[in-house]
Amino acid sequence: MKPCRSARTSPSSPSAAWRSGSCSARNPGGPCVGYVTTMGDLDFRALWDRALTYEEFVKQSREHCSLWTGVYRLARIPPWALEQACEQGRTFRLLVLAEDWCGDASNTIPYVAKLGAQGHCLEMRVLRRDENPEVMDRYVSGSARAIPIVILLDDAWREVGHWGSRPAELQAWVLEARKTTPKEELYPQIRRWYAKDKGESTLREILALLPRETSTVAATTDDSQ
Repeated sequence: MKPCRSARTSPSSPSAAWRSGSCSARNPGGPCVGYVTTMGDLDFRALWDRALTYEEFVKQSREHCSLWTGVYRLARIPPWALEQACEQGRTFRLLVLAEDWCGDASNTIPYVAKLGAQGHCLEMRVLRRDENPEVMDRYVSGSARAIPIVILLDDAWREVGHWGSRPAELQAWVLEARKTTPKEELYPQIRRWYAKDKGESTLREILALLPRETSTVAATTDDSQ
């Protein structure tokens, strides 16, 4: 990875990477398969063409650059994830909505990027949320513009499903813990969860979006009778 652009001075608060009401979601996290839009179709091919590669996104980042590069460098993609990503022999695209300051994004998206780099069956690009409100509006969770969002596209530029903005297990815990735990105590625990999980929950939930090819053996047998 090339060096990031010179960073702005980041807030000193330990929770700076999780800006209140912007990064964390209020809805249950995890995958959503077969999303149906109610706001008109998006031109995913045009969005993809103007999106950034992971390297470009990180190079332009002004906040938490060392976190983005460090997580990517240390990320280890499990063999099961590489196998599952390529088991169909088809290429899918992952269009990500993120911002560099978002701690949930910097603890998940580097794993997705490395999966794409190593698996060769998934391509990933990034759109900045604040520069693409028309895209973010399609994936608003209640009143929260939560990121990251990962949109899975097939080879015809159709949305297969989407994921965000945290692994389901973590989000369920956050929704319960935030009732009694102050934010300054909550965010370090979120970071520890991500460090222990090593991206596996994120990869598992995103890969669950991939369509499964159904066998035609049964249908052929039925037709022959």
